[in-house]
Amino acid sequence: MTAAPKHTDWEEARAVARAVPPLPPVTRDLAEALGHALAEPLTALTDLPPFDTSAMDGWAVAGPGPWRLRGGGVLAGGQPEPLRSGTAVPIATGARLPEGARAVLRSEDGEGDARGGLLVGRSTGPGLPAPGRDVRPRGQECHAGDPLLPAGRSVTPAVLGLAAAAGHDRLTVHRRPLVHLLVLGDELLETGPPRHGRVRDALGPLLPPWLRGQGADVVGRRLLPDDFGPLYEAVRGSTADVVVTTGSTAAGPVDFLHDALRAAGARLLVDSVAVRPGHPMLLAELPPAAGGRPRHLVGLPGNPLAAVAGTVTLAVPLLRRLGGHADAEPVRAACAAALPGHPRDTRLLPVRRTGPAVTPLPFDGPAMLRGVAVADGLAVVPPGGADSGSVVEILDVPRL
Repeated sequence: MTAAPKHTDWEEARAVARAVPPLPPVTRDLAEALGHALAEPLTALTDLPPFDTSAMDGWAVAGPGPWRLRGGGVLAGGQPEPLRSGTAVPIATGARLPEGARAVLRSEDGEGDARGGLLVGRSTGPGLPAPGRDVRPRGQECHAGDPLLPAGRSVTPAVLGLAAAAGHDRLTVHRRPLVHLLVLGDELLETGPPRHGRVRDALGPLLPPWLRGQGADVVGRRLLPDDFGPLYEAVRGSTADVVVTTGSTAAGPVDFLHDALRAAGARLLVDSVAVRPGHPMLLAELPPAAGGRPRHLVGLPGNPLAAVAGTVTLAVPLLRRLGGHADAEPVRAACAAALPGHPRDTRLLPVRRTGPAVTPLPFDGPAMLRGVAVADGLAVVPPGGADSGSVVEILDVPRL
C-alpha cells in the first residue's frame, strides 16, 4: 500500500475526494431518475405552453365588445373552433385559446345577457380587455430546442415535472454510486441501552439515509468485530463503488484498517486530515472490480461526531462527484458570536442560525451527537477560531 502524506489540509482533502470522474451515463424512466444527476443538458422537446392558453376562467373574446355569445365552451384538453370578430365563448383556465381570440375576459369582469346572447364587460370599458390579457402565449416559458437545465443538475421532483412538461419520458443521468457500509467494533450493540461496557451503534442508523440523500445507493450494511480477517475479506470481496467503514482508522491495538488496505493492495489518497474532530479519517483507492471499474474506500473515525466530520470532508464530495452532481455554491454566514477553533487545524463546529448569522452549539465533542442533531449546519472554523462578525462556510448536516 502506497502511503499518502500525513495530515492533509482540510480543503486539499476535499479536493482529492472530488478528483474522481463521474460514473457512466445510464438512461432511466422519469420515475426512476429521482436523485440522479443529469448526464447531458435537458432541452425542451416542445414549446411551453405548446399553444396559446387561457390563464383564467372567463370568456375568450374576439374583436371589440360587446360580444355575441357562442354556445358551448372550451375546456382544458379540448380543440376549440375559431372565433369570429365580435364573438365570445366561455373558457376554462388552461384551455387552448380559439383561433381569432385576442384576450380573455375574466368571469368577474363580464356579464352575459342570456336573452340577447350578449357578453358585456362590467367595468373594462368598450373594446376591452387589451389584446393578450390573461393569455399565456405559446412559447412563453421556452421554445422547442431551448436548453432548460445544464448537465450535473440533480434530478429533484421539480426537475421531473419540468422534464415531463417539456415532453421527456426518459432522462440520461449518471448512475448512482453503490455503497457498502462496514461498521467496526466489538463494543457496539444494535439494540437496547448501553450495558456491560458496550455502547449502541449510532452510525449504522445515521449513515445510510444520509448517504442516500447524497445520491448513493446503500446496497449493504454489516457490523464487523475488531478482527483483521473479517475486515480484510469484506473489503476485498465488496463489489460496491465505495466502501465506507467506521472505526479502526487510528493506530490502536485493534485498529486493523490500514493492515487490511495494505493486504488488499489499496492505494492511500488521504491518510489523516488536519481537522477536528475526525482527523484520523482516510480515503483509499481499491483495486478495480471486474471490468476495470474503479473502487474507493472512505474510512471514518468511530466517534459519532468525528464520523460526521469525515463524511462531510471525504464521503459526501466523493459520492457527489461519482454521481455526476455539480458542485453547489458554498453557503456562508456571519458569526453572531466568536467560534472557538483548534490552534493548528480546521474545526467543524455545530452551529444554529440566529437570523442571518450563526452561533455555536454545546455538546460538540467528537463522541457527541446531541449538538449536531439540532444544528443547522457545521461551521468551517479556521485554525485559531473565528471572531464575531467574521464570515465562515456552513456545511449541511444530515436531515430529511
